[in-house]
Amino acid sequence: MNILITVEVIVSLLLSLTILLQHRAAGLSAAFGGIGTAYVQRRGAEKLLYQASIWLGIIFFAIPILLWYV
Repeated sequence: MNILITVEVIVSLLLSLTILLQHRAAGLSAAFGGIGTAYVQRRGAEKLLYQASIWLGIIFFAIPILLWYV
């Protein structure tokens, strides 16, 4: 049980890091209702960070479910 809690803390830190490292292409005009509807294709490291954040999010929510049954 302590191992799962430790993994949860590590996953939460990695998830926060991957989310903060992602680049948003929206400028200040998009914050005030400007049109910023351009499709951006992720490549390289940006795609890796995006996919890692998805998987870390899934793991982040799966560990508490596992803790219910342990």
